[in-house]
Amino acid sequence: MAKKKTPVKSGELDGKEFFAAIEEIEKERNIPQSYMLEKITQALIAAYKRNHEGLAFVAMNPFALLPDYGPVLQSHELEELAVRDSTELAFYVLCVVKNPVADSTVNLKCPVAINPDTRAARQVILETDLYEMRHPLAEFGKKEAAPC
Repeated sequence: MAKKKTPVKSGELDGKEFFAAIEEIEKERNIPQSYMLEKITQALIAAYKRNHEGLAFVAMNPFALLPDYGPVLQSHELEELAVRDSTELAFYVLCVVKNPVADSTVNLKCPVAINPDTRAARQVILETDLYEMRHPLAEFGKKEAAPC
């Protein structure tokens, strides 16, 4: 039996692929660099709008929250990202930060998939009922990523 391949663990790539992907998207769309990114922990990246106060969004390593997270992309999405299999990609999920922080949610249904070699990135909608768009962060317990 063939050994099951697991996706690239986003945090293991040190967040560099996420930073690079955001830069590529901004270049493609001819947008001046609009975000300042800061790696907070191995599992957490904060994006701040340039020339504006406040947080724009938070990206998290989904594997820090859910080690068995198994996103599977459709064939046309894999083709757009120039890979054969979802395991060749890095993944980040977006977190909606609320006050209090315990009410924050994470979108496991629509991860940002990144080809670490080409920097191509797309936010995709997974064709599964295993994951939710507004999964309560508090349900994951006290993990490294919980400070979202």
